[in-house]
Amino acid sequence: MATAQLTASSISSRNVSSFEGLRPSAVQFPSVVRIGTLTQRNFRGLVVKAATVVAPKYTAIRPLGDRVLVKIKEAEEKTDGGILLPSTAQTKPQGGEVVAVGEGKSFGKNKIDISVQTGAQVVYSKYAGTEVEFNGTKHLILKDDDIVGILETDDIKDLKPLNDRVLIQVAQAEDKTAGGLLLTEATKEKPSIGTVIAVGPGPLDEEGNRKPLSVNSGNTVLYSKYAGNDFKGKDGYDYIALRASDIMAILS
Repeated sequence: MATAQLTASSISSRNVSSFEGLRPSAVQFPSVVRIGTLTQRNFRGLVVKAATVVAPKYTAIRPLGDRVLVKIKEAEEKTDGGILLPSTAQTKPQGGEVVAVGEGKSFGKNKIDISVQTGAQVVYSKYAGTEVEFNGTKHLILKDDDIVGILETDDIKDLKPLNDRVLIQVAQAEDKTAGGLLLTEATKEKPSIGTVIAVGPGPLDEEGNRKPLSVNSGNTVLYSKYAGNDFKGKDGYDYIALRASDIMAILS
């Protein structure tokens, strides 16, 4: 098998321009490449970013269809007590401000508008959308259905769920076993039971009509253990926003 050796002098910055304009088929690399004397200075200026960076020459982003452009809320850098958090411990933001919306979605002859408007503060699914950096600020392009709800105040218990989403106040975990033994935080079982606080208008059917949800505010429900988005309310309670399909039963 033929091999070749590349040295720092053969791929230095003054030789990079010689590769401009070549078609991919015009350059053939051997199956084995040995890089011997490259130093760190050869890679100065190389920046790897997780988000797609929109070039400065573009001054606007217009979402298409049922997509929404959201300006991401900055992650918390301190705890409520003022302790500075390292980047690994900072809570990933799940909300932001809507800055642009698409034209909506068509269902046959029916046209359904986006369920949020520009300027609305929204909460979205944890891993939804594509992150883009635009005008020096991080944004997210996501589908309308990935928006969990509209947050009209700064308290999660006031969330207005959208589509088939449901907001639940989580039941508090038991502090003791049935035999009276005190449980530590690590051994407390995460509850999957809670009280429905608010429900969305329901999902869209094939004709674009809303189908009402089968749960109502005040219902005590059993839901899937790892579903939805978890939040801590200002009242100290835990809340979860999830799809109605993640609710397994109504308890009475």
